[in-house]
Amino acid sequence: NSFCTLLVADSSRVVHPNVTKKSRTPQEKHTKHSMLRRSVSRFCAAAAAGGAANAPAEQLVRSVYMDFQATTPLDPRVLDAMLPFWTEKYGNAHSRTHEYGWVSEQAVDKARKQIADLIGASPKEIFFTSGATESNNIAIKGVADFNKANKKHIITLQTEHKCVLDSCRYLEMAGFEVTYLPVQKDGLVDLEKLEAAIRPDTALVSCMFVNNEIGVMQDVAEIGRLCRKKKVFFHTDGAQAVGKVPIDVNKMNIDLMSISGHKVYGPKGIGALYLRRRPRVRVRSPISGGGQERGVRSGTLATPLCVGIGAACEVAGQEMTRDTAHVTALSNQLWNSLSAELSHININGHREKRYPGNLNISFECVEGESLLMGMNEVAVSSGSACTSASLEPSYVLRAIGVDAETAHTSIRFGLGRFTTEAEVAHTAAKCIHEVKRLREMSPLWHMKMDGGEINWRK
Repeated sequence: NSFCTLLVADSSRVVHPNVTKKSRTPQEKHTKHSMLRRSVSRFCAAAAAGGAANAPAEQLVRSVYMDFQATTPLDPRVLDAMLPFWTEKYGNAHSRTHEYGWVSEQAVDKARKQIADLIGASPKEIFFTSGATESNNIAIKGVADFNKANKKHIITLQTEHKCVLDSCRYLEMAGFEVTYLPVQKDGLVDLEKLEAAIRPDTALVSCMFVNNEIGVMQDVAEIGRLCRKKKVFFHTDGAQAVGKVPIDVNKMNIDLMSISGHKVYGPKGIGALYLRRRPRVRVRSPISGGGQERGVRSGTLATPLCVGIGAACEVAGQEMTRDTAHVTALSNQLWNSLSAELSHININGHREKRYPGNLNISFECVEGESLLMGMNEVAVSSGSACTSASLEPSYVLRAIGVDAETAHTSIRFGLGRFTTEAEVAHTAAKCIHEVKRLREMSPLWHMKMDGGEINWRK
């Protein structure tokens, strides 16, 4: 890509807040920017080489990254924007008595606008946090606490992220009542049941935009319409959606939305919370301190990280159409390759109403952990979670009606901006080989092929 070549050639562009620029020796310049050059070369090698995306799978040396729902690599353009704020523009954005503080404050304000522009909001509605987990906590606990005098009922889904579910459980211990709505077998919530669950004392509905595990996309606009009609605040966890699908918080009637930096090719440790101003959404902050972020989230802002998430959102807006087409093509390539060679496999969740970069697939009669071990050259996630030395099936898969045994056979494939055709081909070939190998050793598979019935114990 042209931007890769540009960054490699011009990665020494760092501007000091002062008018004059200190001269450096060639060795100092080389040391300062060697990290940027290595990062740019690593992420853009395929594009810069021209045709590397179509290279044979055998030529792939590094482990293939197919876990873009867990985190995304830093886009080189984002790194380029951040670097000066680590080394030269290091002022505290809250220091308003000198130039260093002014420069950082301007950078933070710019980042706030970049995020707002991506989701159709006002910069005054964007509040920086440490990530989507903190944003979810502030949104859910903050709205509940502020409205607890008259409204002590919360609605959420059984398939929400753990930080949302745990926040709701915390509120239950504080005397709130929480309705955990089930979802249908395709992962979508029944809108009629959602509307029926809203009560006069309901303070908030919290519903994830794109599910992190199965990629299902809820009808956020319709949920927002229902909540606005019922005069109930609507919060959505947008960590897996922002920068990947078009979002307009006004048209969708979203009152609060959580955003994560590292899910949109930005840095880790930074996120944002969108809080609507009209009609105004008020929260009681769980963090006490200096009153930064207009009292919503106290604490000194990490200017480089704010710059990073802002730049990532700007790049996401520019690349969204291309990213969507790219990821859709690769998703189709992966599924077509697997389904052509393997029978008894299934995509978990709705086939159409989903983000294409997330493929959660069940492979009958194959243990997911064994498949992961066999695919050690590919970074993917299992549908199971290992906690406290015990193996538990995914609660998301169980919520959509997948039995415990089948849930253990599920693998999540995550595709993204930097995934190549060669990586998908390599992943498919490796997965097909391992599934066939494991099934060949499985008595259950041979029983199934011989016409015997397997009754999984749920």
